[in-house]
Amino acid sequence: MPVINTNKSALIAADALIANERVMQKTMRSLSTGSRVNSTSDDAAGMAIKTNMTAQINGLNAAVRNANDGINMLQTADGALSGVTDMLQRMRELAVLGSTDTYSTAQKTSMNDEYQALLNQVNLVSTTTQWNKMGLLTGSGGEVGGSTRFSFQIGANAGQTVSVTIVDQSTTTALGTQSIAGTVLTSGAYAAAAVSAIDGALSNINTNRSALGAAVNRLEHAINNLTNVAQNTTDARSRVADTDYSKATSDLARQQILQQAGTAMLAQANQQPSTVLALLR
Repeated sequence: MPVINTNKSALIAADALIANERVMQKTMRSLSTGSRVNSTSDDAAGMAIKTNMTAQINGLNAAVRNANDGINMLQTADGALSGVTDMLQRMRELAVLGSTDTYSTAQKTSMNDEYQALLNQVNLVSTTTQWNKMGLLTGSGGEVGGSTRFSFQIGANAGQTVSVTIVDQSTTTALGTQSIAGTVLTSGAYAAAAVSAIDGALSNINTNRSALGAAVNRLEHAINNLTNVAQNTTDARSRVADTDYSKATSDLARQQILQQAGTAMLAQANQQPSTVLALLR
């Protein structure tokens, strides 16, 4: 039935153009951002997966930073203990020399001067070795780990931590079962007692350094695993959320053709009512 007020063909063509325009805008947004999922209307489930994976990836990368910082912290403590070990070795050497009667009392006094200077330096190393303004060798530990313990967050989720104990083994009063504080080399007997005390101190430091080395190795393996998981999770997120350019460009070409065809059909539909004029002649 020829009519003028209602042009059904034009309405159908216009609706098709609007729908195609909406899809084309979504495709162009996907191409311009590189992301297939830019809003929940694009893919509600995909947006949730993308958000969760992004949180996991960011957490894993932060955990890698934590582990690297933890390694640096522990290596700082180990380096300080290495210096203490070197000083104790020299002190032990002096104590062994002072234990024999081939040296006079005056000479042993001179040895004791060096010995006491090294003894004071051992204490100084303990009180001044810090990481990020936190004492490492005083047995105070960290804010999270608590007394004597430092806790490192090495996972993307809560509770994925590694704790390392750094007890107060660096001061002259804490080292060894026999304190080396107050030891002197002024006599053969005192020097022999110093040798025994230093042996205990060296044994304790070796135990502590072994624990630090084991913790560093553990953190290094944790970094390798975290990096691998982050890479795989990033790849999985890409498959869910990134734009497939080969498909998107093909879709855009199809939508542009449909837009041109729809525009042509709308122009044709708008011409149909003019046929009514023939009836009026």
